[in-house]
Amino acid sequence: MNQTDIANYIGNLFPEAIISRGPQFPTIEIPPEKLITLCRKLRDDEQLAFDYLFCLSGVDMPDHMTVVYHLESTWNGHCAVVKTHTTDRKNPVIDSVNDIWPTAGFHEREAFDLLGIRFNNHPDLRRLFLDDSWGFPLRKDYTDPARIVER
Repeated sequence: MNQTDIANYIGNLFPEAIISRGPQFPTIEIPPEKLITLCRKLRDDEQLAFDYLFCLSGVDMPDHMTVVYHLESTWNGHCAVVKTHTTDRKNPVIDSVNDIWPTAGFHEREAFDLLGIRFNNHPDLRRLFLDDSWGFPLRKDYTDPARIVER
């Protein structure tokens, strides 16, 4: 499937999704309450078969956090990007996809550690690199006078 085929196929399955074609991969934006349903379908549908999550990133925006998932179908040789947004920037929460793609485990812990994004139902959500004295250093409003870090 090419980008257009993937975009059309997913658009028919999830009409509430906002789908665009990026320079490399189709991008699917989905409301957070539909994230798990979409992700299971992306993995389980034979035509899509996105069996590998190769990157998960958190992005600090002015009024929310965005979580970006890069997926690959090792069977079909195509990739896609999924984006969802939290409804609260100060206390961001998204459902974990760890039970769908186990590679999400460490990626979600990293997003939690550096941005403070909590992932519901994550089996081991704890800090990965820093201790609790750090706060969340990748947030745009982060300051730490003891370590001379300002934004």
